[in-house]
Amino acid sequence: MKILVGFKRVIDYNITARPNAQGTAVELSGVKMSPNPFDEIALEQAVKLKEQGLATEVVALSIGDAGCAETLRTALAMGADRALHVKTDGTPDALSVAKAFAQVAKDEGVKLVLLGKQAIDTDHGQTPSMVAELLGWPQALNAFKMELTGDDAKVTSEIDGGLETFAFKLPAVVSVDLRLNTPRFVSMPAIIKARSKPIEEKTVDGMAATRVTVKSVFTPKQERKQVMVETLDDLLKHLEARA
Repeated sequence: MKILVGFKRVIDYNITARPNAQGTAVELSGVKMSPNPFDEIALEQAVKLKEQGLATEVVALSIGDAGCAETLRTALAMGADRALHVKTDGTPDALSVAKAFAQVAKDEGVKLVLLGKQAIDTDHGQTPSMVAELLGWPQALNAFKMELTGDDAKVTSEIDGGLETFAFKLPAVVSVDLRLNTPRFVSMPAIIKARSKPIEEKTVDGMAATRVTVKSVFTPKQERKQVMVETLDDLLKHLEARA
């Protein structure tokens, strides 16, 4: 079984994102970039499935500018067998990304697509469901437990007030939550070895036709009246007046 894993390049989660001087996008110049943390969970799960003898090949896919090659080197160091890069000039919308994943999944003949439940830069979480719909495959979202027996899959997700378990047949699309696993430590020899591995460039249809345009990016203003009170009664009166 071949597994396709999404591996997105995003601003490192320790960095505070800021708009550029024009207010048209997030400033990326000189900013540390890292793999999307949810995608690292997805890749770790794919590598574990291969180590358990349940998968034969793990393919990592990243969509974006030339900098994605660096991110894919991390995927190779973590255990991916191959790395695919779909180059784009701008930032494609979720549907364009989903179409790219669906096309690559068909071309590669994969039986399982593993994606992070969301990317920390957009947080919309739309892509996994779109990929499943385009492929006509079953989907399970926000997985924190996953079991495979042949082509039979069982995924447990946490929902409001409890747990939800899905049982389905492969091929399928699964998005993963942070609770599914802990990504392994990547050793220096693995990082060095990954530098010599090839990054395959992939061309897909329709990537230039994005349907979403960002009009402006800004930092929300934090304004406080800074009202000083002397007693608890004064505070309660002030809060009641604002209610």
